[in-house]
Amino acid sequence: MEAFDLSAEQEAEVARQLDVIRRGAAEIVPEEELVEKVRRSVSSGKPLRVKLGLDPTAPDIHLGHTVVLQKLRQFQDLGHEVYLVIGDFTGRIGDPTDKSETRRQLTEEQVRANAKTYEEQLFKVLDPGRTHVVFNSTWLAPLTFAEVIRLAASTTVARMLEREDFHKRFYGSLPISLHEFFYPLMQGYDSVALRADVELGGTDQKFNLLMGRTLQKEFGQSQQAAVMVPLLEGLDGEKKMSKSLGNYIGLDDPPRDMYGKAMSIPDSLTVKYFELVTDLSNDELDRLKVDLTEGRLHPRDAKMRLAKTLVRMYHGPNAAEDAEDHFRTIFQERQLPSDIEERQIPPGPVWIVRLLVENGLAGSNGEARRLIEQGGVRVDDERIDSPDREIEPREGMVVQVGKRRFLRFRIRS
Repeated sequence: MEAFDLSAEQEAEVARQLDVIRRGAAEIVPEEELVEKVRRSVSSGKPLRVKLGLDPTAPDIHLGHTVVLQKLRQFQDLGHEVYLVIGDFTGRIGDPTDKSETRRQLTEEQVRANAKTYEEQLFKVLDPGRTHVVFNSTWLAPLTFAEVIRLAASTTVARMLEREDFHKRFYGSLPISLHEFFYPLMQGYDSVALRADVELGGTDQKFNLLMGRTLQKEFGQSQQAAVMVPLLEGLDGEKKMSKSLGNYIGLDDPPRDMYGKAMSIPDSLTVKYFELVTDLSNDELDRLKVDLTEGRLHPRDAKMRLAKTLVRMYHGPNAAEDAEDHFRTIFQERQLPSDIEERQIPPGPVWIVRLLVENGLAGSNGEARRLIEQGGVRVDDERIDSPDREIEPREGMVVQVGKRRFLRFRIRS
Protein backbone atom coordinates (compact mmCIF):
# COMPACT_ATOMS: atom_id res chain seq x y z
CA MET A 1 0.00 0.00 0.00
CA GLU A 2 1.20 3.49 -0.76
CA ALA A 3 2.27 5.68 2.13
CA PHE A 4 0.23 8.74 3.07
CA ASP A 5 0.41 11.33 5.81
CA LEU A 6 -2.10 11.80 8.60
CA SER A 7 -2.60 14.70 10.97
CA ALA A 8 -1.72 14.31 14.64
CA GLU A 9 -5.43 14.01 15.44
CA GLN A 10 -5.88 11.29 12.83
CA GLU A 11 -2.83 9.40 14.09
CA ALA A 12 -4.33 9.48 17.58
CA GLU A 13 -7.59 8.05 16.21
CA VAL A 14 -5.68 5.26 14.43
CA ALA A 15 -3.90 4.41 17.68
CA ARG A 16 -7.21 4.37 19.56
CA GLN A 17 -8.86 2.05 17.05
CA LEU A 18 -5.92 -0.34 16.96
CA ASP A 19 -5.90 -0.48 20.76
CA VAL A 20 -9.54 -1.59 20.69
CA ILE A 21 -9.05 -4.07 17.84
CA ARG A 22 -6.01 -5.69 19.45
CA ARG A 23 -7.81 -6.20 22.76
CA GLY A 24 -8.07 -9.93 23.37
CA ALA A 25 -7.03 -10.83 19.81
CA ALA A 26 -5.02 -14.06 19.63
CA GLU A 27 -3.52 -13.31 16.21
CA ILE A 28 -3.82 -10.74 13.43
CA VAL A 29 -2.64 -11.81 9.97
CA PRO A 30 -0.94 -9.78 8.65
CA GLU A 31 -1.00 -7.07 11.33
CA GLU A 32 0.89 -4.50 9.27
CA GLU A 33 -1.82 -4.67 6.58
CA LEU A 34 -4.54 -4.15 9.17
CA VAL A 35 -2.70 -1.07 10.44
CA GLU A 36 -2.58 0.35 6.92
CA LYS A 37 -6.27 -0.41 6.37
CA VAL A 38 -7.21 1.47 9.54
CA ARG A 39 -4.96 4.38 8.55
CA ARG A 40 -6.57 4.56 5.12
CA SER A 41 -10.05 4.39 6.65
CA VAL A 42 -9.31 7.23 9.07
CA SER A 43 -7.73 9.30 6.29
CA SER A 44 -10.59 8.84 3.81
CA GLY A 45 -13.49 8.59 6.24
CA LYS A 46 -14.54 5.38 4.49
CA PRO A 47 -15.39 2.58 6.94
CA LEU A 48 -13.85 -0.87 6.68
CA ARG A 49 -16.02 -3.78 5.55
CA VAL A 50 -15.78 -6.32 8.37
CA LYS A 51 -17.04 -9.85 7.82
CA LEU A 52 -18.06 -12.65 10.17
CA GLY A 53 -19.27 -15.92 8.68
CA LEU A 54 -21.58 -18.21 10.65
CA ASP A 55 -23.07 -21.51 9.56
CA PRO A 56 -26.44 -21.83 11.30
CA THR A 57 -26.04 -25.44 12.44
CA ALA A 58 -26.26 -24.83 16.21
CA PRO A 59 -28.51 -21.85 16.90
CA ASP A 60 -28.38 -21.86 20.73
CA ILE A 61 -25.43 -19.65 21.57
CA HIS A 62 -23.60 -19.30 24.88
CA LEU A 63 -21.01 -16.93 26.29
CA GLY A 64 -18.18 -18.68 24.40
CA HIS A 65 -19.77 -17.68 21.11
CA THR A 66 -19.85 -14.03 22.15
CA VAL A 67 -16.05 -13.67 22.12
CA VAL A 68 -16.04 -13.06 18.37
CA LEU A 69 -19.36 -11.18 18.55
CA GLN A 70 -17.93 -8.72 21.08
CA LYS A 71 -15.01 -8.09 18.74
CA LEU A 72 -17.46 -7.49 15.92
CA ARG A 73 -19.41 -5.07 18.12
CA GLN A 74 -16.17 -3.19 18.80
CA PHE A 75 -15.70 -2.69 15.06
CA GLN A 76 -19.28 -1.39 14.89
CA ASP A 77 -18.63 1.07 17.72
CA LEU A 78 -15.55 2.29 15.83
CA GLY A 79 -17.82 3.17 12.90
CA HIS A 80 -17.02 0.32 10.52
CA GLU A 81 -19.51 -1.65 8.41
CA VAL A 82 -20.28 -5.12 9.67
CA TYR A 83 -21.43 -7.93 7.38
CA LEU A 84 -22.85 -10.97 9.09
CA VAL A 85 -22.75 -13.81 6.58
CA ILE A 86 -25.35 -16.46 7.39
CA GLY A 87 -24.01 -19.53 5.65
CA ASP A 88 -27.25 -20.93 4.34
CA PHE A 89 -25.31 -22.43 1.42
CA THR A 90 -22.12 -23.55 3.21
CA GLY A 91 -24.33 -24.80 6.04
CA ARG A 92 -25.62 -27.52 3.75
CA ILE A 93 -22.11 -28.98 3.84
CA GLY A 94 -21.01 -28.09 7.36
CA ASP A 95 -17.47 -27.14 8.34
CA PRO A 96 -15.47 -30.39 8.14
CA THR A 97 -14.08 -31.85 11.36
CA ASP A 98 -11.55 -34.52 12.25
CA LYS A 99 -14.34 -36.94 13.14
CA SER A 100 -14.48 -40.20 11.26
CA GLU A 101 -17.82 -39.44 9.64
CA THR A 102 -18.58 -36.83 7.01
CA ARG A 103 -20.89 -34.15 8.41
CA ARG A 104 -24.57 -34.70 7.65
CA GLN A 105 -25.84 -32.13 5.14
CA LEU A 106 -28.69 -29.95 6.36
CA THR A 107 -31.81 -29.31 4.29
CA GLU A 108 -32.54 -25.80 3.10
CA GLU A 109 -35.53 -25.66 5.48
CA GLN A 110 -33.37 -26.66 8.47
CA VAL A 111 -30.72 -24.11 7.60
CA ARG A 112 -33.26 -21.29 7.21
CA ALA A 113 -34.96 -22.14 10.52
CA ASN A 114 -31.62 -22.22 12.32
CA ALA A 115 -30.54 -18.98 10.67
CA LYS A 116 -33.62 -17.14 11.94
CA THR A 117 -32.98 -18.29 15.52
CA TYR A 118 -29.29 -17.48 15.24
CA GLU A 119 -29.99 -14.00 13.93
CA GLU A 120 -32.31 -13.22 16.85
CA GLN A 121 -29.70 -14.29 19.40
CA LEU A 122 -26.79 -12.47 17.76
CA PHE A 123 -28.55 -9.14 18.22
CA LYS A 124 -28.20 -9.55 21.97
CA VAL A 125 -24.61 -8.46 21.30
CA LEU A 126 -24.62 -6.70 17.93
CA ASP A 127 -26.32 -3.44 17.02
CA PRO A 128 -29.02 -4.48 14.52
CA GLY A 129 -29.11 -1.00 13.04
CA ARG A 130 -25.46 -1.29 12.02
CA THR A 131 -25.43 -4.94 10.94
CA HIS A 132 -25.83 -6.06 7.33
CA VAL A 133 -27.22 -9.61 7.43
CA VAL A 134 -26.56 -11.45 4.18
CA PHE A 135 -26.96 -15.05 3.02
CA ASN A 136 -24.15 -16.59 1.01
CA SER A 137 -26.55 -18.51 -1.23
CA THR A 138 -27.04 -15.12 -2.90
CA TRP A 139 -23.69 -15.40 -4.67
CA LEU A 140 -22.78 -19.08 -4.28
CA ALA A 141 -25.94 -20.64 -5.74
CA PRO A 142 -25.66 -18.85 -9.13
CA LEU A 143 -22.04 -19.91 -9.76
CA THR A 144 -21.61 -21.83 -12.99
CA PHE A 145 -19.61 -25.04 -13.12
CA ALA A 146 -16.84 -23.17 -14.96
CA GLU A 147 -16.67 -20.67 -12.10
CA VAL A 148 -16.53 -23.49 -9.55
CA ILE A 149 -13.62 -25.00 -11.50
CA ARG A 150 -11.84 -21.64 -11.33
CA LEU A 151 -12.27 -21.67 -7.54
CA ALA A 152 -10.92 -25.20 -7.29
CA ALA A 153 -7.93 -24.28 -9.48
CA SER A 154 -6.87 -21.57 -7.03
CA THR A 155 -5.46 -24.08 -4.53
CA THR A 156 -4.01 -27.58 -4.39
CA VAL A 157 -4.83 -30.84 -2.66
CA ALA A 158 -1.53 -30.53 -0.78
CA ARG A 159 -2.64 -27.14 0.54
CA MET A 160 -5.98 -28.56 1.62
CA LEU A 161 -4.23 -31.37 3.48
CA GLU A 162 -2.35 -28.77 5.51
CA ARG A 163 -5.63 -28.14 7.30
CA GLU A 164 -5.41 -30.09 10.56
CA ASP A 165 -8.69 -31.99 10.38
CA PHE A 166 -8.13 -33.08 6.77
CA HIS A 167 -4.54 -34.03 7.65
CA LYS A 168 -5.66 -36.25 10.53
CA ARG A 169 -8.34 -37.97 8.52
CA PHE A 170 -6.13 -38.54 5.47
CA TYR A 171 -3.25 -40.07 7.43
CA GLY A 172 -5.69 -41.93 9.66
CA SER A 173 -7.18 -43.60 6.55
CA LEU A 174 -10.55 -41.99 7.30
CA PRO A 175 -12.81 -40.90 4.43
CA ILE A 176 -12.85 -37.33 3.14
CA SER A 177 -15.69 -36.54 0.75
CA LEU A 178 -14.73 -34.39 -2.21
CA HIS A 179 -17.43 -31.82 -1.47
CA GLU A 180 -15.80 -31.08 1.91
CA PHE A 181 -12.85 -29.49 0.13
CA PHE A 182 -15.28 -26.91 -1.20
CA TYR A 183 -16.20 -25.61 2.27
CA PRO A 184 -13.09 -23.43 2.78
CA LEU A 185 -13.28 -22.38 -0.90
CA MET A 186 -16.86 -21.22 -0.50
CA GLN A 187 -16.14 -19.41 2.75
CA GLY A 188 -13.19 -17.74 1.06
CA TYR A 189 -15.37 -16.74 -1.89
CA ASP A 190 -17.71 -15.00 0.58
CA SER A 191 -14.85 -12.53 1.14
CA VAL A 192 -14.52 -12.01 -2.62
CA ALA A 193 -18.25 -11.37 -3.01
CA LEU A 194 -18.24 -8.83 -0.18
CA ARG A 195 -14.83 -7.32 -0.94
CA ALA A 196 -14.10 -7.73 2.76
CA ASP A 197 -11.33 -5.69 4.36
CA VAL A 198 -11.29 -7.70 7.59
CA GLU A 199 -12.60 -11.12 8.55
CA LEU A 200 -13.09 -12.31 12.12
CA GLY A 201 -13.01 -15.84 13.46
CA GLY A 202 -11.75 -18.12 16.18
CA THR A 203 -8.22 -19.49 16.13
CA ASP A 204 -9.69 -22.77 14.87
CA GLN A 205 -10.83 -20.94 11.70
CA LYS A 206 -7.40 -19.75 10.59
CA PHE A 207 -7.23 -21.97 7.49
CA ASN A 208 -10.61 -20.75 6.25
CA LEU A 209 -9.79 -17.09 6.92
CA LEU A 210 -6.51 -17.31 5.03
CA MET A 211 -8.31 -18.98 2.12
CA GLY A 212 -10.26 -15.74 1.79
CA ARG A 213 -6.97 -13.90 1.27
CA THR A 214 -5.90 -16.47 -1.34
CA LEU A 215 -9.10 -16.09 -3.36
CA GLN A 216 -9.16 -12.30 -3.13
CA LYS A 217 -5.66 -12.24 -4.61
CA GLU A 218 -6.80 -14.65 -7.35
CA PHE A 219 -9.64 -12.25 -8.21
CA GLY A 220 -7.41 -9.17 -8.19
CA GLN A 221 -8.78 -7.70 -4.97
CA SER A 222 -7.05 -6.14 -1.98
CA GLN A 223 -6.57 -8.96 0.54
CA GLN A 224 -8.43 -8.96 3.82
CA ALA A 225 -6.72 -8.99 7.21
CA ALA A 226 -7.71 -11.86 9.51
CA VAL A 227 -8.39 -11.10 13.18
CA MET A 228 -8.55 -14.27 15.25
CA VAL A 229 -9.89 -14.48 18.79
CA PRO A 230 -9.10 -17.19 21.35
CA LEU A 231 -11.45 -19.96 22.40
CA LEU A 232 -13.01 -19.37 25.82
CA GLU A 233 -12.51 -21.92 28.58
CA GLY A 234 -15.69 -22.95 30.37
CA LEU A 235 -16.59 -22.93 34.05
CA ASP A 236 -14.18 -25.81 34.72
CA GLY A 237 -11.31 -23.56 33.66
CA GLU A 238 -9.87 -26.19 31.36
CA LYS A 239 -12.00 -27.24 28.40
CA LYS A 240 -13.57 -25.06 25.73
CA MET A 241 -16.99 -23.76 26.80
CA SER A 242 -19.58 -26.18 25.50
CA LYS A 243 -23.18 -27.06 26.22
CA SER A 244 -22.38 -30.75 25.76
CA LEU A 245 -19.81 -30.50 28.57
CA GLY A 246 -22.14 -28.53 30.82
CA ASN A 247 -19.44 -25.92 31.52
CA TYR A 248 -21.25 -23.01 29.86
CA ILE A 249 -23.10 -19.80 30.65
CA GLY A 250 -26.11 -19.47 28.36
CA LEU A 251 -27.29 -16.07 27.19
CA ASP A 252 -30.82 -17.17 28.11
CA ASP A 253 -29.84 -18.38 31.60
CA PRO A 254 -32.02 -16.74 34.29
CA PRO A 255 -30.23 -13.76 35.89
CA ARG A 256 -29.55 -15.45 39.22
CA ASP A 257 -28.24 -18.59 37.51
CA MET A 258 -26.02 -16.51 35.23
CA TYR A 259 -24.61 -14.64 38.23
CA GLY A 260 -24.01 -17.83 40.18
CA LYS A 261 -22.32 -19.56 37.25
CA ALA A 262 -20.01 -16.58 36.73
CA MET A 263 -19.02 -16.75 40.39
CA SER A 264 -17.97 -20.37 39.91
CA ILE A 265 -15.25 -19.72 37.29
CA PRO A 266 -11.63 -20.00 38.52
CA ASP A 267 -10.11 -16.74 39.75
CA SER A 268 -7.37 -17.13 37.13
CA LEU A 269 -9.94 -16.60 34.33
CA THR A 270 -11.67 -13.49 35.70
CA VAL A 271 -9.56 -10.99 33.74
CA LYS A 272 -9.81 -13.06 30.55
CA TYR A 273 -13.61 -13.11 30.81
CA PHE A 274 -13.66 -9.34 31.39
CA GLU A 275 -11.42 -8.86 28.36
CA LEU A 276 -13.23 -11.17 25.95
CA VAL A 277 -16.93 -11.16 26.81
CA THR A 278 -17.80 -7.87 28.54
CA ASP A 279 -18.25 -4.29 27.40
CA LEU A 280 -15.82 -2.93 29.97
CA SER A 281 -13.74 -0.16 28.39
CA ASN A 282 -10.01 -0.63 27.88
CA ASP A 283 -9.26 2.02 30.52
CA GLU A 284 -11.50 0.29 33.06
CA LEU A 285 -9.95 -3.05 32.19
CA ASP A 286 -6.44 -1.68 32.71
CA ARG A 287 -7.42 -0.26 36.12
CA LEU A 288 -8.96 -3.57 37.15
CA LYS A 289 -5.79 -5.46 36.21
CA VAL A 290 -3.61 -3.06 38.20
CA ASP A 291 -5.92 -3.16 41.24
CA LEU A 292 -5.87 -6.96 41.23
CA THR A 293 -2.10 -7.13 40.81
CA GLU A 294 -1.42 -4.60 43.58
CA GLY A 295 -3.95 -6.15 45.97
CA ARG A 296 -6.41 -3.24 46.08
CA LEU A 297 -9.14 -5.45 44.61
CA HIS A 298 -9.97 -8.86 46.09
CA PRO A 299 -10.42 -11.61 43.45
CA ARG A 300 -13.87 -12.38 44.87
CA ASP A 301 -14.97 -8.76 44.43
CA ALA A 302 -13.59 -8.71 40.88
CA LYS A 303 -15.60 -11.82 40.09
CA MET A 304 -18.74 -10.30 41.60
CA ARG A 305 -18.25 -7.31 39.32
CA LEU A 306 -17.88 -9.70 36.37
CA ALA A 307 -21.05 -11.57 37.30
CA LYS A 308 -23.03 -8.35 37.71
CA THR A 309 -21.69 -7.00 34.41
CA LEU A 310 -22.77 -10.11 32.50
CA VAL A 311 -26.27 -10.08 33.99
CA ARG A 312 -26.59 -6.35 33.25
CA MET A 313 -25.53 -6.91 29.62
CA TYR A 314 -28.10 -9.62 28.93
CA HIS A 315 -30.92 -8.94 31.39
CA GLY A 316 -30.62 -5.27 32.34
CA PRO A 317 -29.48 -3.31 35.41
CA ASN A 318 -32.47 -4.17 37.62
CA ALA A 319 -31.93 -7.90 37.13
CA ALA A 320 -28.22 -7.41 37.85
CA GLU A 321 -28.98 -5.71 41.18
CA ASP A 322 -31.42 -8.48 42.13
CA ALA A 323 -28.97 -11.24 41.21
CA GLU A 324 -26.23 -9.63 43.29
CA ASP A 325 -28.55 -9.16 46.28
CA HIS A 326 -29.63 -12.79 45.99
CA PHE A 327 -26.02 -13.96 45.91
CA ARG A 328 -25.07 -11.86 48.94
CA THR A 329 -28.07 -13.15 50.88
CA ILE A 330 -27.32 -16.81 50.27
CA PHE A 331 -23.55 -17.05 50.08
CA GLN A 332 -22.20 -14.12 52.06
CA GLU A 333 -24.82 -13.73 54.76
CA ARG A 334 -25.67 -17.45 54.79
CA GLN A 335 -29.41 -16.79 54.59
CA LEU A 336 -31.90 -18.80 52.59
CA PRO A 337 -33.62 -17.12 49.63
CA SER A 338 -37.15 -15.88 50.32
CA ASP A 339 -38.73 -17.47 47.25
CA ILE A 340 -37.93 -21.18 47.65
CA GLU A 341 -40.26 -23.49 45.72
CA GLU A 342 -42.28 -25.82 47.95
CA ARG A 343 -43.12 -29.50 47.44
CA GLN A 344 -45.29 -32.02 49.29
CA ILE A 345 -43.70 -35.15 50.74
CA PRO A 346 -45.31 -38.11 52.57
CA PRO A 347 -44.21 -38.86 56.15
CA GLY A 348 -41.67 -41.59 56.75
CA PRO A 349 -38.00 -42.19 55.83
CA VAL A 350 -36.94 -41.62 52.22
CA TRP A 351 -33.72 -42.53 50.41
CA ILE A 352 -31.88 -39.27 49.67
CA VAL A 353 -31.08 -40.35 46.08
CA ARG A 354 -34.75 -41.06 45.39
CA LEU A 355 -35.74 -37.72 46.94
CA LEU A 356 -33.41 -35.82 44.63
CA VAL A 357 -34.40 -37.64 41.44
CA GLU A 358 -38.17 -37.61 42.02
CA ASN A 359 -38.13 -33.87 42.69
CA GLY A 360 -35.97 -32.89 39.71
CA LEU A 361 -32.87 -32.00 41.71
CA ALA A 362 -30.90 -34.68 39.85
CA GLY A 363 -31.46 -36.24 36.45
CA SER A 364 -30.66 -39.83 37.46
CA ASN A 365 -29.61 -41.97 40.39
CA GLY A 366 -26.03 -41.82 39.13
CA GLU A 367 -26.04 -38.03 38.99
CA ALA A 368 -27.58 -37.86 42.48
CA ARG A 369 -24.85 -40.12 43.86
CA ARG A 370 -22.13 -38.00 42.27
CA LEU A 371 -23.62 -34.80 43.67
CA ILE A 372 -23.66 -36.29 47.17
CA GLU A 373 -20.15 -37.71 46.91
CA GLN A 374 -18.89 -34.30 45.76
CA GLY A 375 -20.41 -32.64 48.84
CA GLY A 376 -23.03 -30.77 46.82
CA VAL A 377 -26.17 -31.82 48.74
CA ARG A 378 -27.37 -30.29 52.02
CA VAL A 379 -30.51 -30.88 54.10
CA ASP A 380 -31.26 -27.98 56.46
CA ASP A 381 -27.64 -26.86 55.95
CA GLU A 382 -26.28 -30.30 56.95
CA ARG A 383 -24.03 -31.75 54.27
CA ILE A 384 -25.08 -35.26 53.22
CA ASP A 385 -21.94 -37.37 53.03
CA SER A 386 -23.34 -40.74 51.89
CA PRO A 387 -25.59 -41.62 48.94
CA ASP A 388 -27.02 -44.48 51.04
CA ARG A 389 -28.44 -42.08 53.61
CA GLU A 390 -32.13 -42.15 54.47
CA ILE A 391 -33.78 -38.87 55.47
CA GLU A 392 -36.63 -38.47 57.95
CA PRO A 393 -38.70 -35.65 56.47
CA ARG A 394 -39.40 -32.63 58.68
CA GLU A 395 -42.00 -29.91 58.15
CA GLY A 396 -40.31 -27.04 56.30
CA MET A 397 -37.18 -29.06 55.55
CA VAL A 398 -34.95 -27.34 52.94
CA VAL A 399 -32.89 -29.40 50.51
CA GLN A 400 -30.07 -27.59 48.68
CA VAL A 401 -28.22 -28.96 45.65
CA GLY A 402 -25.16 -27.06 44.50
CA LYS A 403 -25.15 -23.32 45.07
CA ARG A 404 -28.41 -22.31 43.44
CA ARG A 405 -31.08 -25.02 43.71
CA PHE A 406 -33.38 -25.13 46.74
CA LEU A 407 -36.63 -26.93 47.60
CA ARG A 408 -38.70 -26.66 50.79
CA PHE A 409 -40.76 -29.69 51.76
CA ARG A 410 -44.10 -29.79 53.53
CA ILE A 411 -45.33 -33.01 55.15
CA ARG A 412 -48.35 -34.36 53.31
CA SER A 413 -51.17 -35.11 55.75
